[in-house]
Amino acid sequence: MTPLTPLPSSGEVFLDQRDGDRALRVSWHPEADLVVLSLWLGGTCSGTFRLPVEHVPDLIKTLRDMLVTSYDVHRLRLERADGISAAG
Repeated sequence: MTPLTPLPSSGEVFLDQRDGDRALRVSWHPEADLVVLSLWLGGTCSGTFRLPVEHVPDLIKTLRDMLVTSYDVHRLRLERADGISAAG
């Protein structure tokens, strides 16, 4: 089995909710002005995506916008449920 490659000094690992063997690594490579997203299964890297630093704000904005939309949908569902409970 291939040992895990250590993360660069700036990075994070996110475990997949399906199982602990799957992970997303996010690592910053300042020497190349890149953020690398890599998918891991156990100790093996199964794919990478090299995101130029100038596109990182767009990725962050996209994730933020998706979260805001998700929160709004959830809030509306709760408000509807509360309205139904109050009427019943």
